[in-house]
Amino acid sequence: MGKSHPIALRERVVAFVEEGHGHREAARHFRVSPRFVNDLVILKRETASLSPRRQGHLGGGKLSAQHAWVGERLAQNGELTLDELCVELCGRGVIVHRSSVGRLLHRLGLSHKKKPAGRRAVAPGDRAGA
Repeated sequence: MGKSHPIALRERVVAFVEEGHGHREAARHFRVSPRFVNDLVILKRETASLSPRRQGHLGGGKLSAQHAWVGERLAQNGELTLDELCVELCGRGVIVHRSSVGRLLHRLGLSHKKKPAGRRAVAPGDRAGA
């Protein structure tokens, strides 16, 4: 997500509008979008503050309550694919995309790699000492 505009700019834009200028005129004058000016005036009216609102989702998503279950399920059977986990979660009433399950596994510290880094297969011509 992008960075918020500085507070100083926000204050100048709102002061310009409060002087009686239009939103589009303020947008042209400060080289910002009319939508930004509209949203800024609404934010000032609702919160009496010009600090930016929090970006992103609150709460952690659909799978936040499933962390323990997924960890236990993979401890029982570590050979599950993302699609198999999606089907099992659907049976528990949670319909979710496989990429969301993949991000959950990443947050749990579980890797999709089949072999540890030191035990990877080596191509026949790349063997050390050959």
